[in-house]
Amino acid sequence: MEKFTTIVSKAVPLPIEEVDTDQIIPARFLKATTKDGFGNNLFRDWRYDDKDQPKADFILNDAHYKGSKILVAGKNFGCGSSREHAAWALTDYGFKVVVSSFFADIFRNNSLNNGLLPVQVSQEFLNAIFEKAKADNNLELKVDLVAQTIEIVGHNMSEGFEINNYKKTCMINGYDDIDYLLSIKDKIEHYEKTSKYLSIVS
Repeated sequence: MEKFTTIVSKAVPLPIEEVDTDQIIPARFLKATTKDGFGNNLFRDWRYDDKDQPKADFILNDAHYKGSKILVAGKNFGCGSSREHAAWALTDYGFKVVVSSFFADIFRNNSLNNGLLPVQVSQEFLNAIFEKAKADNNLELKVDLVAQTIEIVGHNMSEGFEINNYKKTCMINGYDDIDYLLSIKDKIEHYEKTSKYLSIVS
C-alpha cells in the first residue's frame, strides 16, 4: 500500500444516505480475482444507463471532479454485504479517503485493509461540507492522518476523527499486516528469547 500522511483534494459530494456495497460495486462484477479494474464499475448502475452510456447528471461523470481523491457520502456508507470488492472499486478508481457521518463496520475494516481511509465526522460537519460544496464545486478538504483531523480548506472549519492505532501506523507507513510484522521482527525475536513462559514451554 502507499504511505498516507496528509492529503488535500477537491471534494466529490455524494449526498445520498444508506449507500450499500451493491450500489458501490454491483454483484455481477465480482467475478475477477484481482483488485485491478474494479474502478471501471464503481457505482456502475448510477454512472451508466442501460446502453452503457454515461449519465450526465451523475457526479463521477462530471469532468470537473476528475482526479479527485476524496469522496464525501451520506450517512451509513458501505452498508449491506461484506464484499471487500467495494473498497477495491473505490481505491482502483482513485479515491484515498471517504468521508461520512457513519460507516458500516465491515466496510470500515475492509477499507483500512486496502489503503482507503474512512473518515467519520459529525452529521453537522458533514452537512457543512455538502452545503459548501454545493456553493463551490472547487471546495477542497485537507485530511491529516497524523493529527487525525479533517479541514474544510478556506473556511476555518475542522474536526477530529478516530482511527485504530494499529491501522493508523499501517497506513502512515504503507504497511499491510505482513509488512507490519516484519517491521517489528526484532522485537518479536527479543520477546521469544526473553519470555519466561516461552522458555518453560520450549
